[in-house]
Amino acid sequence: MSAQVYGCNHLAIEVSDVKAAVKFYQDVFNLQKMDGGEGDAFLKLGEHQFLAIFQVAEVRADRVRHFGLIVRDEKQLNEVRKKVKEKYGLKLERPFRCDFRDPWGNRIQVVDLHDESLIWLLPYAEVQKVGIKF
Repeated sequence: MSAQVYGCNHLAIEVSDVKAAVKFYQDVFNLQKMDGGEGDAFLKLGEHQFLAIFQVAEVRADRVRHFGLIVRDEKQLNEVRKKVKEKYGLKLERPFRCDFRDPWGNRIQVVDLHDESLIWLLPYAEVQKVGIKF
């Protein structure tokens, strides 16, 4: 018998400055801080997941490893693009619509609900706001 996976519980990233990382992720993605200790922080991602941020002495960017976040629509995708480029001076990585590296080198891929088939994970009221029909 194989285990049944119900989803992803959390993502963990490494940064050199937890306080600055919390501010960045709160500003760009409006994430709510949950708990945190000295050298770590936890931010709510969606309904049942969280982003774990850990402070390390040496951050090493990876070439391919990344995590993906879903925003509601193209308007929100544009807001993320604009903020990371104009406010934080980060560059978007081609050929994707909204891939970039945070200030610590963690690669993030942002998509909207129309890119994903996982809309059933959201409360139905959120899906209705986008106008997706089943």
